[in-house]
Amino acid sequence: MTGKQGTLVLAGTPIGDTADAPPRLAAELATADIVAAEDTRRLRRLTQALGVQTTGRVVSYFEGNESARTPELVEALADGARVLLVTDAGMPSVSDPGYRLVAAAVEKDIKVTAVPGPSAVLTALALSGLPVDRFCFEGFLPRKAGERMSRLREVADERRTLVYFEAPHRLDDTLAAMAEAFGAERRAAVCRELTKTYEEVKRGGLGELAEWAAEGVRGEITVVVEGAPETFAELDADELVRRVQVREEAGERRKEAIAAVAAEAGLPKREVFDAVVAAKNAAGRSPKDGKGLS
Repeated sequence: MTGKQGTLVLAGTPIGDTADAPPRLAAELATADIVAAEDTRRLRRLTQALGVQTTGRVVSYFEGNESARTPELVEALADGARVLLVTDAGMPSVSDPGYRLVAAAVEKDIKVTAVPGPSAVLTALALSGLPVDRFCFEGFLPRKAGERMSRLREVADERRTLVYFEAPHRLDDTLAAMAEAFGAERRAAVCRELTKTYEEVKRGGLGELAEWAAEGVRGEITVVVEGAPETFAELDADELVRRVQVREEAGERRKEAIAAVAAEAGLPKREVFDAVVAAKNAAGRSPKDGKGLS
């Protein structure tokens, strides 16, 4: 060791296709003093696929030994070791082992850095077709039905897009619970086996997806759920008019723009139309496309 404090490196690993491995990952695997792996067997398969050989000590670091092994790794870091932390797939500490080690290293003022890599959360979000400007990651839901429903009801009014991990054998129950808590028509996407041979993204309402999942689904699952719609109490007339105008400027006909804004706000189309009419009258102009609104 160098006598200086070491560095903790969190390295993202492929979530499916090993060709997605970041170039720096191979270099870190080859030079780290210690490689802490969630599953050492998977680590061997990864290093073989990348054509790299670890020269440092390899230790296991998983949920079952995370608490006990953290002090040992922090001691090594304090003595100057470069410790590389990898999990089975994706980024360490994101629903995977790593948080305890990061927190302990930060507390000791030890440098923590990362090798960015593939992320099931961001990949699913990007493929979902749902809004991506604001989102929150909820991880795995509780296994017990009552606890799961309580957790879902806590975020039933959350506006941001929601991202969850789920086990395939629980997917149908989870989607059914989401349909009950959020509404069967709430849009969602089930992303399965991302970047792998049988990758699939199934989109639809939660009720529809729950019926589909009841037939049985396999593989690694990420669920993306649309955020709650805004309500009329939270949107004044000026905001409704502004949203219609934005859509019109983007090329939509007024009738379609009004219908879309009404759906977003959970309002009858007539209320949005009336707000547009009032705004145009106040500006001294008559609204176009006033007829034919259904």
